[in-house]
Amino acid sequence: MTTMAHSPSESTPSSPRAGLTILIALVLGVTIWMSIHRPAESPRGQPLTPPLESLPTLLAGFRTDAWFLPDDDLLGFVEIPAGPFLMGSNPTDDPEAFDNERWSVRSSQGTVQLPSYFIGRYEVTVAQFAAFIAATGFGGSIDALRDPPNHPVSSVSWPDALSYCRWLDATLRDSPLTPPALQSRLAAGWRVTLPSESEWERAARGIDNRIYPWGNQARPDRANYANESTQPVGSFLCPECPFGLRDMSGNVWEWTRSPYQPYPFDPTNDRDQLDADALWIMRGGSFTDPARNVRAAVRGGGDPGARRPFMGFRLVITRR
Repeated sequence: MTTMAHSPSESTPSSPRAGLTILIALVLGVTIWMSIHRPAESPRGQPLTPPLESLPTLLAGFRTDAWFLPDDDLLGFVEIPAGPFLMGSNPTDDPEAFDNERWSVRSSQGTVQLPSYFIGRYEVTVAQFAAFIAATGFGGSIDALRDPPNHPVSSVSWPDALSYCRWLDATLRDSPLTPPALQSRLAAGWRVTLPSESEWERAARGIDNRIYPWGNQARPDRANYANESTQPVGSFLCPECPFGLRDMSGNVWEWTRSPYQPYPFDPTNDRDQLDADALWIMRGGSFTDPARNVRAAVRGGGDPGARRPFMGFRLVITRR
């Protein structure tokens, strides 16, 4: 994972060659950092620890009979209506903006039009990921299940997150427990996957160009950042946040399905390059980060194989 190392004063437009040089430097720096801080992993195909029998028989707010998804009418998925929003950051309005949040040489921000989609109210939890492991025998980091069951799962790589998405997609298609509103969309070709970075940012900041999900000022009572550990998903109430979503800032960085590339955002990359050897965008910052890194427009990049205690994910159901 990387957070951007530019100072706010470096927000002047740069040439395409300079932008490419900055991107290459970021990629090299992240790759070296990831290799030094790589955690232990279980042997391929071996089960994770601790034992799955330790999962609770009851978990407040979640359905033990439905893969520990949230106990609400749409199993924790929230519909985001179609519409436009401004993506990226204008340093005039947000002095903390990093260079890689700038839309283009000529424009600080760009308008993106999105169709409707559903996004998870919470980050994927330890219990939900454990249900996936119990069903599939999936192997990965020995650290993925060490936090309490209602905390966000962490120490998951980008392929780990996609594997969970594909399993849940198949499971929801076949299950009578799937709410009709979701079942009809899955039958029509929608899919469970990671959000694109445009879907993520639209859900995080709404349509009023706010800096944080709750407004324009940092608020430690609204998100888990500058802290020492993850917290249970949804612990921080955020009545001002768009669409009733929780933890869009802080707790864990969230993988997206978008490759790490300079703006302007191109939605065609989200499906055409899923198997490419690239860095992938992560959003939202984590419990370890300062307020600057949990702004709604911040773009982090991670090596797809990296598994860290501050890296997790959130789901979407989308037709894109």
